[in-house]
Amino acid sequence: MNRKVNIGLVQMSCTSNVEDNFQKAVDGIREAAAKGANIVCLQELFKSLYFCDVEDHKNFALAETIPGPSTESLGTLAKELNVVIIASLFEKRAHGLYHNTTAVLDADGAYLGKYRKMHIPDDPGYYEKFYFTPGDASQGNADSDGYRVFDTKFAKIGVLICWDQWYPEAARITSLMGAEILFYPTAIGWDTNETDPVINEEQYGAWQTIQRGHAVANGVYVVAVNRVGREADQQFWGGSFIANPHGRLLYLAPHAEETTHVEEIDLQKLDHYRTTWPFFRDRRVDSYRQILKRYID
Repeated sequence: MNRKVNIGLVQMSCTSNVEDNFQKAVDGIREAAAKGANIVCLQELFKSLYFCDVEDHKNFALAETIPGPSTESLGTLAKELNVVIIASLFEKRAHGLYHNTTAVLDADGAYLGKYRKMHIPDDPGYYEKFYFTPGDASQGNADSDGYRVFDTKFAKIGVLICWDQWYPEAARITSLMGAEILFYPTAIGWDTNETDPVINEEQYGAWQTIQRGHAVANGVYVVAVNRVGREADQQFWGGSFIANPHGRLLYLAPHAEETTHVEEIDLQKLDHYRTTWPFFRDRRVDSYRQILKRYID
């Protein structure tokens, strides 16, 4: 059975003009579809500047309901182009309750659901805890809780978001739920006040390496889509990539340029990777209880 899927990623810079950013993303989706993409992933919070560099109540005005106007528009586009769209948005769940959320639109335009970012950072330049409540732990019933897998027309996909990238538990659980591809919409870059080039190099290398490790440990393809451009004191490093289940880079985007790329992957090969290195088979699930502790004193 042919299970080849064309993955599109849109790596772009953003401005303070929400409408212009949205149109740029739409143009990128159209370009990817014209190149044969079946699934197109946008970067984290693509509609605006990365506003979490400051704590400002005015930025809550950027939030929207999900589903809502953006998912409706993108659903129409997905149906027109026959592509799956992965769209990272700032969600207003209720008054005073906001999430960093990614919506998935299937190729027929149907809204398949959303994933709410589970791990929320609070670091200089990334004050996300001011804005975002983490996603609720799954209770097995709500379609917006916990880690999620979406059964799209072209593949069963998992979506995690930026800071989730550093947590092997998130990648493992999503893969165990049946994900064949892990998508990571992302906004991360270098601090422009950092003068040591080695630190910058190490940070980017760590970011890429851990995600390639998720691909290896779980026998899945990994797609990371980052933004580019200078915003305040952040130089977003681009470097979006696609890795196969052995961690080999199939595509690596430039650091400073906007790009729309489409890469063919073969999901039929997943069985080969997982039987060659059968990590799931040899997991000692009876020995992992301590992982539920914050720290093993």
